[in-house]
Amino acid sequence: MIDMDHIDASLRMFDPDIELEEIKPKPLPPRHRAFKGQVTRAILAMLRKEGAMDGRAITLRLMAERELNLNDTDLQKAFHKRIGAALRNLRERALVFSEPGKSGLLVWGIAR
Repeated sequence: MIDMDHIDASLRMFDPDIELEEIKPKPLPPRHRAFKGQVTRAILAMLRKEGAMDGRAITLRLMAERELNLNDTDLQKAFHKRIGAALRNLRERALVFSEPGKSGLLVWGIAR
């Protein structure tokens, strides 16, 4: 808290009438936030190691690797959307292929 007092004092040097209560703290990014390309690399590594998989299996496996709550349905939906976008991008770049699976989901694999 001492460091915060120094910041407050510095702000008051430039504006003695500042209302510090009006300054809201910046929210931290979520813990599951991935850096650029990290999801794509994880998907490609998973498909190389495990072979063809459907999007749901990829989502659950990636969530488990990142130690996220697999029972959180909102988080699952968000991850599934993100992984689906990454897979479609990889398919457009001809790095993966997709074909209809038995369960109605697309099965994804590494393109040859």
